Amino acid sequence: MKKVVCFGPGPMFKGGIANYNTALAKALANMPDTEVHIVSWTQQYPAIIPRDFVDRSSKSSFLEGTNIEVTYLTNYNKPGTWKETYEFIKSLNPDKVVFQWAIALQGLPMGRIARMLKKNTDIEVIFDVHVLVQKEASVLDKYFTRYGLEAADTYVVHAYKTAEELQATLPKLDFVVNESGDRASGKSKSVIKLYHPVYNLFQPDPNFDLEGVKKEMGLQENVFLYFGFIRKYKGLHNVIPAFAKVLEQRKDVSLLIVGESFWNTLDSSKWSTKLKQALFGTAKKLFLRKSDDERQYNPLALVDELGIQDHTVIVNEFVPNEEVHRYFQVSDAILTYYLTATPSGVESLAYNFEMPVLATNVGHFPETVKDGFNGYLAEPENIDSMAEQMLKFIDHPIDRANVAKAAETMSWENYAEAIMKK
Repeated sequence: MKKVVCFGPGPMFKGGIANYNTALAKALANMPDTEVHIVSWTQQYPAIIPRDFVDRSSKSSFLEGTNIEVTYLTNYNKPGTWKETYEFIKSLNPDKVVFQWAIALQGLPMGRIARMLKKNTDIEVIFDVHVLVQKEASVLDKYFTRYGLEAADTYVVHAYKTAEELQATLPKLDFVVNESGDRASGKSKSVIKLYHPVYNLFQPDPNFDLEGVKKEMGLQENVFLYFGFIRKYKGLHNVIPAFAKVLEQRKDVSLLIVGESFWNTLDSSKWSTKLKQALFGTAKKLFLRKSDDERQYNPLALVDELGIQDHTVIVNEFVPNEEVHRYFQVSDAILTYYLTATPSGVESLAYNFEMPVLATNVGHFPETVKDGFNGYLAEPENIDSMAEQMLKFIDHPIDRANVAKAAETMSWENYAEAIMKK
């Protein structure tokens, strides 16, 4: 019996990394003679961060019907739990531990746990690297990143760009990059390049009443969807004016914006929130450029400013698991006009619904979005180009069979097999 530990946020948390960690655990558990445990944070970040990261809306768990055990143990703010985490993982005696890496800030606890495992066990330590170069550039990022990632035996990346960033971050290490999952020999470390798998956690409803839901939501014939957390790097401030340009030429279009404003999840009237805001603001001034402070980012105001309220539907909240399918099934294309991009969970989610992707020509998107086949690519920061691609999509729709074909290589089975190789 092989044992694997997936370390990362458990299903009680919001967001793509929690969904990803859960989906990976399920894929590994589906392999023959494999026992899987999720070891999760109880608190992922410094306590001063003014945001609620817990999913308090979903009624169902993606782990229902599985034998996967979840242990919530690691508290960022209590270093004693870091050692407890190491001791617990060691007691499970797994063959492999897969750490989910998405932010440099977690490098200190994750690096500490990984180092203890490397020093005292024969467990293969794997870091699944979602984002390496942070979208917000802290003066501490490089240190935390090096400290966190140096301890790994093996790395998984979702784009060749990330593999290049890994080599630049750890120039003293010798990396061997492949797509097979084969492990390097000697002192070299393996970097396995795998596509971000297509999410199968959210399933379409076969009895979905498309026209009824469109009427209920007040949507036009052609529906463009923005889905996910509202953050600056995701470019909603460009999506909205681009859609306004489309609206100048056609009236049979709607923009559906579904997602929670990332920094607006706590009751601002509470003294605890005010204290966190003050402390976090001070930390931001010390370690981040002023332009990187997103707390005042409010692209939704553009809807009123541009007068496009009648063609825009906004669901400005975290969507429970049970309701996600509604927004994808009622839409025709997903808009991922990001400023920067590492493999996107939203893109992967769209592929599960065979939905074409309209993306900017940045990051990994040229690797996954084949212009004119499974989506269209617009020039980054170019609102005219974005509007042109949206209009092109209406005039020249993408065959959803193409989307399914493009996603064939992005399976969790392939992913799990590569991770489990010796």
